[in-house]
Amino acid sequence: MENNEKQLVEVAMLAGEILLVSGAEIFRIEETIHYILSGFGRDAESIVFSTGIFITVKGEDARSDTLVKRVVERSTNLHRIYLVNMVSRRLCDGSLTIAEAYKKLEEIKQARQYSLIGKEVSYISVALFFCVLLQGSFLECICAGLVGGILGVVVELAKYFRLNDFCINVLGASAAGIMALIINNYIFLQINSDLLIISAIMSLVPGVAFTTAVRDILNGDYSAGVARMMEAVVTAFAVAVGVGVGIALFTRLV
Repeated sequence: MENNEKQLVEVAMLAGEILLVSGAEIFRIEETIHYILSGFGRDAESIVFSTGIFITVKGEDARSDTLVKRVVERSTNLHRIYLVNMVSRRLCDGSLTIAEAYKKLEEIKQARQYSLIGKEVSYISVALFFCVLLQGSFLECICAGLVGGILGVVVELAKYFRLNDFCINVLGASAAGIMALIINNYIFLQINSDLLIISAIMSLVPGVAFTTAVRDILNGDYSAGVARMMEAVVTAFAVAVGVGVGIALFTRLV
């Protein structure tokens, strides 16, 4: 494989990797890879699973080269998906060279979109405004924001110590449950602890992942769709276990 063609395939692979890590649908990833390679006249096939990407490029001498990329981390980042799509369009319409596109994709991959303070504000805001939607009182909304903030601190600390997603969700939900019960039993007795817990854990609920899994299944990508569906179910199970563990610990210790 020539250097220029090799770099083009690496661009397509990197674009697919970022999309997969960011929670894009399987058909969108395969379409983007095909769009980039076919835009430069390359005859290629790609298969994307929830944990990996396979790209085969057919050469002029009837020889095929295959690249494989294992993907471990997965999250939801719609902004990254948008940026990758913009790079692929600009690459194919000639606004970017292959080298420039690769550099921009590397920048997108390495960029840190939100600071720790920004994430903490998000956890607080999600809990607070979900409590508003659930018709909580002013005091309950403020307390829900506090519980959400505690959950955010625990989640970010767990990520810092490189715990897996299941443990992160269990620890975060447990912290939310314990904090809500502390507020209900020792600070504001009239507060509804269930409302605080439900509002706080909404930031952990895998709603987007579940929706993406359904879209993959409807598009015929059954293996990836079922895998993502199971991932969403396991996440929801971890949150439920975390809340249960938090309530049980508080009850036993108090």
